Amino acid sequence: MRTRKGFTLVEIMIVVAIIALLAAIAIPNLLRARISAQGAAAASALHTLAAAQIQYRATNTTYGTLALLGGATPPYIDATLATGTKQGYTYAVPVNTGTQFVATAVPVNVAQANTYYIDESGVLCRSDAVSTAAPIAHAVNCAAVVGGFSEAQ
Repeated sequence: MRTRKGFTLVEIMIVVAIIALLAAIAIPNLLRARISAQGAAAASALHTLAAAQIQYRATNTTYGTLALLGGATPPYIDATLATGTKQGYTYAVPVNTGTQFVATAVPVNVAQANTYYIDESGVLCRSDAVSTAAPIAHAVNCAAVVGGFSEAQ
């Protein structure tokens, strides 16, 4: 008599079911961690952008656009941020006057992440809910023209 070695179909199905269960538990946590990391990167990029704006205005008469900040020699911001898209966020400087600027970070997938903005005060503001539109005008103490923002911690 010859003995057969190997796994039965039932044993393989049990292993596949266990792997599927573990994946169902782990994948949502990984997605949340990725969204959180992208938000932290957006906040950091806006702080960098605010510092670059202050340095740019110290040597020029106005605040700069993303293209001006990235195209200067030496550049005030990195080339990726100067393109306006970085790590799942779209960056813009919609308000740029001699005395005021607003820089925004809007997630590519607005249904999953918060919107951020910063102005010349250096206070970083975060939307209180996802899908909140980015402000297009200067605001005071995170009271954006569109509402729904609070100071980011």
